[in-house]
Amino acid sequence: MVPGARLVLLGKQGAGKGTQCTRLALHYIVPHISTGDIFRAAVRAGTEFGKKAREYMDAGELVPDEVVIGVVKERLDQDDTKTRGFVLDGFPRTVHQADALDTVLAPRGLDLAIDLEVDTTVVLQRLASRRVCVNCGANYSVDSPPKVNWTCDICGNEVIQRADDTEGAIKRRLDLYEEQTAPLIAWYLERDKLVAVNGEGHPDTVTNRLIRAIDHRREPQG
Repeated sequence: MVPGARLVLLGKQGAGKGTQCTRLALHYIVPHISTGDIFRAAVRAGTEFGKKAREYMDAGELVPDEVVIGVVKERLDQDDTKTRGFVLDGFPRTVHQADALDTVLAPRGLDLAIDLEVDTTVVLQRLASRRVCVNCGANYSVDSPPKVNWTCDICGNEVIQRADDTEGAIKRRLDLYEEQTAPLIAWYLERDKLVAVNGEGHPDTVTNRLIRAIDHRREPQG
């Protein structure tokens, strides 16, 4: 086994990235780095780029690329990621961000970007049935609700359907994802850093597919 996996997981909203990133992080014993989580942590800690991000967020503006990249770099410069590796979730989203990530990770670079492929109709069904804790963000669904009366199993707060999880809003997000991510997938393909994995089926089955694909690409060939 090659130590210290450095992975990026790509995929549509509702493809199961969060679930699979958590599982891969446990399997390879590396941090799961979600951009949402590190943004909140950087803002709370008052880091250089965390303060900049907060200014844009408080003004209701999109955080520019250089600040997003700065927040990610701050996290990747910490000891755990430098020595063990990581699974990146939610970054990069554009070719510019991928190029910047490549610079941050030089000279070794990224091991692999995985495109978790799930048909749009499946994603629509998943997102339409998704329910989310208002406090901690834990995910549930109509088919897999919390144990007690739509209160979160983790923190006890209310579990709701997000306002942007309507079919029309979901379709717009998916269209935007396809538009932004197609060039990113091509960018990783050109560098022989991309593998596509079927994300449909039971989560255990998908995890096994991912591990097989990652290990095949990371093991020395000879």
